[in-house]
Amino acid sequence: MTTNTENTENTENTENTENATNTESAESGNGVTLVVTGATGRTGSRVARAAGAAGMTVRAASRATGFDWADRSTWAETLRGADAAYLAHPADVGAPGAAEAVGELAGTAAGLGVRRLVLLSARGEDQALPTEEALRASGADWTVVRAAWFAQNFAEGPLAAELRAGELVFPAGEVAEPFVDVRDVADVVVAALTGGERYTRRTLSVTGPRLLTWGGAVAEIAAATGRPLAYRAVPARDYGQALLGFGVPADEAGFLTGLFETLLDGRNAHLEDGVRRVLGREPRDFTDFAREAAAAGTWEE
Repeated sequence: MTTNTENTENTENTENTENATNTESAESGNGVTLVVTGATGRTGSRVARAAGAAGMTVRAASRATGFDWADRSTWAETLRGADAAYLAHPADVGAPGAAEAVGELAGTAAGLGVRRLVLLSARGEDQALPTEEALRASGADWTVVRAAWFAQNFAEGPLAAELRAGELVFPAGEVAEPFVDVRDVADVVVAALTGGERYTRRTLSVTGPRLLTWGGAVAEIAAATGRPLAYRAVPARDYGQALLGFGVPADEAGFLTGLFETLLDGRNAHLEDGVRRVLGREPRDFTDFAREAAAAGTWEE
């Protein structure tokens, strides 16, 4: 729910996503048809937009278009005739069952001739490693994009709702994270897909340009909005009860509680140069994200 996944197919994107799920209505400049799972989700919508701008034909894969991660009978119809696919598991890349689902979907894709697959993964998440390995074993030409915590997690979903109410409660104390803009993640995904063999069978780690604590991120959002916003750190176990209050199922809340206990231990408090190496530019800064989202009214009461 707050990790780097698509999570829900009805996000609160601050950008216009009307054209992000356009399915094959435009000519593809390079003849590549790309299946985008979670095409109305946090990363999928941006990947779809960036891929369309690069001349690809985007085939949205979401429940609205008949694709369901939980229903394997819907996979072949979505994948057949495509050249590539972007895979973002709807729960968490390290969640129970994710490795099996991604592995089977990747194998189905490869069997149908969808040779090029890019998987969204999470930096520093040991639970994600079996899912990455399942992708590698599929026989497809794969790329793994390991992303830092999304800046947009503060602008979409439960964290945004808490900020609108004036206080963010989260199980991260003074640990620092190089928050990455999802648009940079999408640009790296598309570059991997259009880069020929350059990024095939490679793992790319992408972060923002500097480290921030969660409290520091909230302070930047407060400065951008002109509102007095507070941050309060709590133990992961206490946060598990909050997840249940958000409507997260008990088994998923239990998984996320354990995940936060390990993932927020400081292991990711360093920068990676994936964005610069792949895109030839510096990643977007959190301050710019906060200003743009604030200008769009994201955190207004």
